[in-house]
Amino acid sequence: MMRPDAKVKAVYLYPKPVDFRKSIDGLAALVELDIKVAVFDPVLFVFLNKTRNRVKILYWERNGFCLWLKRLQAERFKTKPDAEEPIVLTVRELNQLLAGFDLWGNQPHKVLTPRFVS
Repeated sequence: MMRPDAKVKAVYLYPKPVDFRKSIDGLAALVELDIKVAVFDPVLFVFLNKTRNRVKILYWERNGFCLWLKRLQAERFKTKPDAEEPIVLTVRELNQLLAGFDLWGNQPHKVLTPRFVS
């Protein structure tokens, strides 16, 4: 079982559905054109297909690219609705996403900045 660990500096979730016929070169081009992060940095790039039942994770490891794929049998990955920009996740959030949690549907209380006691 491959799961990202704390050595990963950042995780970028591509905001739009991706044609999963794309492999390493096509996904790396999306990273360079749209995410604008160095594809060789110690980060993970996460892509979902249109039906959100598959995820691909692209990363560089020492001397070559690695491409990881997970296909769900019955469920769908939860994504942020109407995202236009790449979504930066923590490793913990990526692992939660892979486990099926909705990172955006279960929001904590809003942060308040009170000016006086009521």
